[in-house]
Amino acid sequence: MRIKDLKLGIRLGVAFGLLLLITIGIAAMGIANISALQKSNEHIATSELKRQDLVQQWQTDIQMNWLRTEALLKANDAQYTAKLKKDMSGVVEVQSKRMDDIRTYLQPGKEKELYDQAIAARDAYRVKRTELVKAKEAGQDVAAQTDANLAPVFNQYSGVLQQLTQTLDEGVNTTLKETTGKAKSSMLWVSGSTVLAIVVGLFLAYWTTHSITVPVQQAVNATTAIAAGDLATPIPQGAKDEPGQLLTELSIMRSKLAEIVSNVRQSAESVSTASAEISQGNHDLSARTERQASALEETAASMEELGATVKQNSDSAQAANQLAAKANTVAVEGGEVVAQVVETMKGINDSSQKIADIISVIDGIAFQTNILALNAAVEAARAGEQGRGFAVVASEVRGLAGRSAEAAKEIKQLISASVTRVEQGTALVNKAGVTMNEVVSSIRRVTDIVREISAASAEQSDGVSQVGEAVMQMDQTTQQNAALVEEMAAAASSMRTQSQELVDTVAVFRLAQTAGASTARGDGNSPPISSTAALPVSARRVGQRALAAS
Repeated sequence: MRIKDLKLGIRLGVAFGLLLLITIGIAAMGIANISALQKSNEHIATSELKRQDLVQQWQTDIQMNWLRTEALLKANDAQYTAKLKKDMSGVVEVQSKRMDDIRTYLQPGKEKELYDQAIAARDAYRVKRTELVKAKEAGQDVAAQTDANLAPVFNQYSGVLQQLTQTLDEGVNTTLKETTGKAKSSMLWVSGSTVLAIVVGLFLAYWTTHSITVPVQQAVNATTAIAAGDLATPIPQGAKDEPGQLLTELSIMRSKLAEIVSNVRQSAESVSTASAEISQGNHDLSARTERQASALEETAASMEELGATVKQNSDSAQAANQLAAKANTVAVEGGEVVAQVVETMKGINDSSQKIADIISVIDGIAFQTNILALNAAVEAARAGEQGRGFAVVASEVRGLAGRSAEAAKEIKQLISASVTRVEQGTALVNKAGVTMNEVVSSIRRVTDIVREISAASAEQSDGVSQVGEAVMQMDQTTQQNAALVEEMAAAASSMRTQSQELVDTVAVFRLAQTAGASTARGDGNSPPISSTAALPVSARRVGQRALAAS
């Protein structure tokens, strides 16, 4: 795995961990050096300076007691002498305790050797001083001996203390030099470690910052280009760390955004084209709807007139139904009368037949009478004069028979003609009866038809009324549809404007495949797309319905 493929957390952890380890090392060494310096300083403060101070106080005490000793050995005032002894005793007591303390602070070697020499010189000095004090108390004049015998011993004692003081001073100086050396070494080490830490920190800071800022700057440049609408410039692939993953995701986002913008652009152009067609179709539909509304108004008026006419026809059909019913009644009565006439004509025909038969009988009788008269005339002619009267009568009878025959013949002819006419009348009456029956049946059918026409006219009147109401509702609906179509036309126009704005908006994105044409499309003058295949299903259906309606 490459270093730049490490996660930011690991890299930052390594960088800060190294800096932390270096800081901890510097701090640990600094603390150790400071602790050593502190111990050295504490040693100087608690040991070197303490014993130096104790030795200096020791020197001061012996100097004070030396002066008191000189005064004691040279003074003659007993009270003053007693005070000097008392002061000297107090100093000696304190000095003895201080000497014990000094011994505890001295180092083996020269310091303790000088200390032992100082104790020996002190003992010699105290012995000599005691001898002179006792001689003084014995009344001897020891002033000269003080300078001659006691002063050299004191000077030796003081010289040993001076050597001890110098030795202690040298020890202090040596310790101070060692402390100063340690301090310088610590300073140099801390300075070097600090410089090393600074160098390492600068390197780690540069390395970490560079590994973060470079891909982040690339991401910023990519997002700036995307924000400016540039979706054609490829985004460099990064490492496997977070900024590299950010670049990879930005590259994927750019590709998907380019695809989305391309689809949105195509859809927006398709929607713009479809909305233009829908708007034109809505305008045409609005005009047709207005014409349809006018036609429906005229239809409504015509339906009102038709309703009045149908109602009048219904009233007329009802009147015709009533008249047909009356005609049916009259026809039925006429049929019955015709039936009676037929029966009467049958009776007349039968009577005429009987009269014809009687006339035939009368004609036969006249013929026989004529025969008889002829026979009588023949017989009268045979009888001669005797038969002349009978012949006249026979002649008259023959004449009467002839006239009877003629009359019977005429009557027969009249009766025959009457019978013929009666037969014709009977036939006509029968035919009239049949016709009357047919008329009655027809009138019944006409009555039924007129009744049906009346009922149909009533239903038609109701239907026409309902149709009129439906036409009125259709007129209202058409008016509402006209208003809705106008609103749809306005909405389609607004949608066209908004889709064009959307086209102009997405035109700012420069795609790889349309990098050279995006500017031209963004001016709002791009040619419309002739196909609506890229439209959603609902938009295509609306457009197809609008085109079909037009």
